Amino acid sequence: MRILIYGAGVIGCLYAALFAEAGIDTTVYARGQRLAMLREGGLKYAKGKRMAQANVRIVDKVAPDDVYDFVFLTVKENQVHTALKELRENTSSTIVTMVNTLEPYSAWEALCGEGRLLPAFPGAGGGFEGNVLHAALTPRLVQPTTFGEIGGRQTERSRRLAALFRQAHIPCQIVADMHVWQLCHLAMVVPIADAYYEAKVPEKAGEDKQLMQRTAQRMQQNFLQLKHFGVKLSPKKMHLFHLLPMGLLSFGLRLVFRSRFGHTFMYQHSINAPDEMRQLHEQFYGHLAAMQP
Repeated sequence: MRILIYGAGVIGCLYAALFAEAGIDTTVYARGQRLAMLREGGLKYAKGKRMAQANVRIVDKVAPDDVYDFVFLTVKENQVHTALKELRENTSSTIVTMVNTLEPYSAWEALCGEGRLLPAFPGAGGGFEGNVLHAALTPRLVQPTTFGEIGGRQTERSRRLAALFRQAHIPCQIVADMHVWQLCHLAMVVPIADAYYEAKVPEKAGEDKQLMQRTAQRMQQNFLQLKHFGVKLSPKKMHLFHLLPMGLLSFGLRLVFRSRFGHTFMYQHSINAPDEMRQLHEQFYGHLAAMQP
C-alpha cells in the first residue's frame, strides 16, 4: 500500500504521521516554507510527552507515473482547484478530498478526471509549535474521519479506505451523502469561526456571554432552516442544535469554547485559516439563500 499526502498542513502531517506509524508507505507533498522545514528536520510531532519523527518521504513534485493507492488531498478549500489541476496528469486512481466544501463534486471532477474523487473530511485539529506538530484526532463520539462515495454507493475502494484507517487506528465512518454531511458540518462550524472573528480577544471568546448567545442562535437558525428545506440532518446528533433550549445551548458553547478541546479543534483552525473560513461562510449562507423557494 502506497499513499500520498498532498498538502503538509496540520491535517496532512498528522495523518501522514499516523499512517507511517502503522507501517504504511507514506509520501508527503509539500512546498514553500513547510517543504524547507520538513527537508531540514523531518516530520516531527508530539506523541504524549515525547517528540517523535515520522518515517515519511518528502517530495516537491508528483510525476504522472508515480502511482499511489490513495492520494489524500489535505489543502485548504481555496487551494483545491490548483491542486486538482496539478494532479490531473498523475495516474493514481483515487483522490480522497479531505476538505469541507459546498462546491459541486462534478466541478472538481472536471478538473482532475471523472470517477477519481472520494469525498472525505478529517476528524482532527491542532497546530505547529516551531517545527513540531502538536495535533490530535477528535474523539470518535465527536467526529470520526468521515467519507463516502459520490452517490452513496458502497464500493471496494471505500472498504479498502476504511481498512486503511483502521490499520492506522483512525476512527472513521462511511456516510451515504457527503454533500449533506458537509452542509450540516458548516451549519455548526461557520458560526463558531464567526464568533472568534467577532470577539475582541478571540482566545477568550467563550467568556463573552452575549457572543455565545448570538452564536447559539445562529446555529439553531441554521439547522432549523435546513430542516425546513427538507435536509435530512447528518449525523443524527446534529438535531441537538435545534432541539436544545437556547439557554442550554449557549451555556454548552461557553464551556466548549473555554475548554482545551475548543482551543485545539476550534480556535487554532479558525485563527490559522481565516480566509478559508470566511469563504466557507459565504458558501454556506449563499447555499441557504439559493434553497429559498
